[in-house]
Amino acid sequence: MTDTTIESTDAAEHGDEHGHAGDHDGHGPSDAFFIKTALVLAVITALEVAASYIELGVMFLPILIGLMLIKFFAVVLIFMHVKYDKKIFGQMFWIGLALAFFVYLVMLLCFQFFLK
Repeated sequence: MTDTTIESTDAAEHGDEHGHAGDHDGHGPSDAFFIKTALVLAVITALEVAASYIELGVMFLPILIGLMLIKFFAVVLIFMHVKYDKKIFGQMFWIGLALAFFVYLVMLLCFQFFLK
């Protein structure tokens, strides 16, 4: 025979009556925060598309790169939960990103992309 008071106490501490954790257990942002972030990302994407139709001259590439960086860091830090993970996972991600950037830069130099 099992002790139902222990089971019900554990369930109350960890979520619903079936012992499952709830959708929001106090860790990380709410769903509303994710929706607002997605809307901001959609606006930035609309700005990028608009910039491709507007003649911006020499400012075209810096504007697109700036908008791209904002979107990249928002997605990585918020949607990929790097901000909320253990530091070692974040460090592994950033080291991998730096390595990928370095390899891409070396590849461009091999093809004399910057030496025109």
